[in-house]
Amino acid sequence: MNRGTYQDTSLYSEYLQEEIPLQIYLPYNYSPLYKYSFLIANDGSDYFKLGRLGRTADELIENDEIEELIIVGIPYKSVEDRRRKYHPEGEQSEAYLRFLVNELVPFLDEEYATFHLGYGRALIGDSLAATVALRAGLEYPRTFGKAILHSPYVDDDLKEKVQSFKEPELLSIYHVIGTEETEVPTTDGQTKNFINPNRDLSNIIKERDFDYFYDEFEGGHLWKHWQPDMKRALLHMFKL
Repeated sequence: MNRGTYQDTSLYSEYLQEEIPLQIYLPYNYSPLYKYSFLIANDGSDYFKLGRLGRTADELIENDEIEELIIVGIPYKSVEDRRRKYHPEGEQSEAYLRFLVNELVPFLDEEYATFHLGYGRALIGDSLAATVALRAGLEYPRTFGKAILHSPYVDDDLKEKVQSFKEPELLSIYHVIGTEETEVPTTDGQTKNFINPNRDLSNIIKERDFDYFYDEFEGGHLWKHWQPDMKRALLHMFKL
């Protein structure tokens, strides 16, 4: 099977005042003569290693099941760093969203042959990283047109953002959650029920005019349950 290539690079963020490492996956026959959609993966190293995202893309591209796409992984530096950037109440939360839309997207559009439209830009994340993906799509729907959510952390503010979002036709959402996600350990040392807030969020989304897919899998808040979902998620968002 033909395999994509990987590039390690970095981008200095003025918003975050630090160098952000990037892991770039390019499809095996990438050519600057063509245009490509791209998928930004928060928790990037986890998606490539534990989620086997690149290998899944290789298989689907080889079989002409999905469009050829660029995947951009953003690894986190530590649990504390992840919370600062991904949690809605994190100190760098807003700055991280601005980094995504005002620094990372222009960088990718300049360095690679990309579609310069929202429908050609997607985000994916698990847990807090999924929360970031949805928040970015809601705040910048003309920049990001697709969000893939694996068991997002959902609070009242996020539900309100979806409820009051004025242009749901601009955003496609893929959303899964595990039926056993009732006591999920969080980075603040507590345990939280994820399934009930996710069901509430799903009901709100269904009431609006989003392009929306929702499913509940049997299992908990773990990569062993998210990894088998990668194929369906990519097929749903990037099917030829």
